Amino acid sequence: MYARRDVLRTGAALGLLASSPWLLAASADSLLTRKVPGTGEALPVIGAGTSGSFEVEAGSAEYQRLQQVLQAFFAGGGRIIDTSPNYGGADAILGQLLEEGGWHRQCFLATKIAADSKAAAEAQWAGTLRSLRTDRVDLLQIHNLRDWQRQLPYARELKAQGKTRYVGITHYLSSSHEQVAQIVRKEPLDFVQINYSVNAPEAARQLLPLCQDKGVAVLINRAFDDGRLFARVTNMALPDWAAEVGASSWAQLFLKFAISHPAVTAVIPATGRPDRQIDQLKAGQGQLLSEAQQRALIKLFG
Repeated sequence: MYARRDVLRTGAALGLLASSPWLLAASADSLLTRKVPGTGEALPVIGAGTSGSFEVEAGSAEYQRLQQVLQAFFAGGGRIIDTSPNYGGADAILGQLLEEGGWHRQCFLATKIAADSKAAAEAQWAGTLRSLRTDRVDLLQIHNLRDWQRQLPYARELKAQGKTRYVGITHYLSSSHEQVAQIVRKEPLDFVQINYSVNAPEAARQLLPLCQDKGVAVLINRAFDDGRLFARVTNMALPDWAAEVGASSWAQLFLKFAISHPAVTAVIPATGRPDRQIDQLKAGQGQLLSEAQQRALIKLFG
């Protein structure tokens, strides 16, 4: 039996769908999925981030657009959303949006520990649960390897308590890939989150194959190089072969590049615009890039 609030949420979602024709495009096709090596859980290859885009005021025009962004995301088959307690209040905004939309059950919720002591991590974790309006998350990551020797064991404690299903580590710079690789070699991890893009493909040399060999799932950040790649393609036509892989925008091509590596589980681009959210989801449909096409993009942007 549905609770009254569930009926109201469903009605509101259907109303938004009816009044926003662009949302219909989000549910046209199924997203490709990849399995988490340790469990076999299948996850959609296109996820979402919150840094920057979710750092807004509740109730603002930007907040209302984020409601549409998440409606498009979940209608299009998205699940993974990555956030952090040090993203300028983005986690609290995400938590409010998920609660208002009734989307907590659909969401694979990933967050981070960014603290310098066990006591600070414990306090931060309590705040994270309040902000996200939940009592558990799917993935808890050590943010940019910060105090990872202490924080990774704490994350494992929380996993043992059932507060998170997976644990991992993150970084956003290619210069830290060797340190990440060292940890992957000696520590049992469920996930690694790293940067990988057409103009920063270094992860494919060692780190991605290592994660694949060790059975570690991989999330990709900075697939757009924090937006700088779009400045480089202003007035630049897509490659002739883009249509062969179903790519109709540079955003789709950049995301397809990231998920075309077999070690990659999902990519997590952020956006505050529903039209861009739909465009990004399309990258997870259809054919991926061949090795030759990947090399062509690296050559073009390297």
